[in-house]
Amino acid sequence: MISPQHHDIVVIGAGIAGAAIARELLERGQSVCVIDAARFPATQCSSHRHAIAHPHVGKGAPRLLRLTRIAFLMAEARWGQVWNQHGVFQPAKKGKTFNREEVASHLRDLELDEGMAQALLADEAMKVCGVGQNGIWLPRGASLDLAAATSALLNAHPKLSTQWDTSVSHLIKDGDSWVLMNYQNQPILFAKKVIIAAAAQSKGLAASIGVRLPLRPVRGQLSIFSIARDTPWAMKMPKTAISGEGYCLPSQKLSNGNYCWAVGASFDEGVDDLQAWDSSDEFNRKQAKGLIAYEEGEEQALQKQESFVGIRCVAGDRLPIIGALTQRPGIFMATALGSRGILWSALAAKLITAQVLEDDFALLTRLGFAADLVAALAPARFFAGTLAVPLAAPSALGAFASNSKPILPSVPSAK
Repeated sequence: MISPQHHDIVVIGAGIAGAAIARELLERGQSVCVIDAARFPATQCSSHRHAIAHPHVGKGAPRLLRLTRIAFLMAEARWGQVWNQHGVFQPAKKGKTFNREEVASHLRDLELDEGMAQALLADEAMKVCGVGQNGIWLPRGASLDLAAATSALLNAHPKLSTQWDTSVSHLIKDGDSWVLMNYQNQPILFAKKVIIAAAAQSKGLAASIGVRLPLRPVRGQLSIFSIARDTPWAMKMPKTAISGEGYCLPSQKLSNGNYCWAVGASFDEGVDDLQAWDSSDEFNRKQAKGLIAYEEGEEQALQKQESFVGIRCVAGDRLPIIGALTQRPGIFMATALGSRGILWSALAAKLITAQVLEDDFALLTRLGFAADLVAALAPARFFAGTLAVPLAAPSALGAFASNSKPILPSVPSAK
């Protein structure tokens, strides 16, 4: 039997988060090994080709607002040529008074200048976005093909090694190193530092070293619809992406005059079924009418071409879990990205690299990444009291009880 290799840094998970972190470390001159159970990158939620990105502009959750602004700027810089900037329109909630000056003032409070966010009245929105609703226009909003972006990040590099088709069952501490074990309880490799970026699988890996994380799956289904050019829907197609109760991308006009339109996404909490559901497509048809304020639209005119189903991983407080697992030196986490994988993966790449390399965080500070935001993302936020469970007794999980009761988004679910 060949002896397991030793690495300084190993990343478990070759999705968008793991790939972004690995690339950032490579750019900083580090040698990195990426390991994944699949045979190539981006096989789960990161196979999504129609993801959108924009800063959060709602009210409340001040840390979320600050974090998404910073993360958006990092994402914009990270994704470069694959960043498909087409703008995103966020309609005002139905039945709510829209005071343009108040909304504009709120955007300024969020440090979003007019280049990033503008309050538009319905007639202005019709000209810019093709949707006659009051709302907020985010001109730098974009979409991203996560699969292409992830694969590009893991292009050949002299300091990058990969192990595909390799499942990690659990971790074991061995002196100052960590041992990655397979399901036959055999060592795969040794590493000084391990970054767990394996979405929902992060929960089991963390549990193997005595850490309980409050992670839950959320199933989402995106529908790709075909719209015939001679239907009333063809006159309603938006020019930009829309993000509200659900989201959609700009429609694409085909050579035959018909349209292709991506609309989503259903939200099924606690469900991890990857099969496409007809009920989710029906749900997305209803979402489509609401997004473009076309309630009288005939739903069956939206002919399904295909569906994408992804299982997102979320934490109880809707923030990602990014940072060093200080109670287990050498372990770092990047999980619970939810529906903001584009943003959080770019942020995770910067934050975890700074922690792995023990930087002074000067760059993050210049970007507005204050200490309270680091703490807001840290795995330790879920732990009550002093964590003193010895690594030799990881089954004693009582001291790792969560402080946070899960609070998941209140969004209708397609059953």
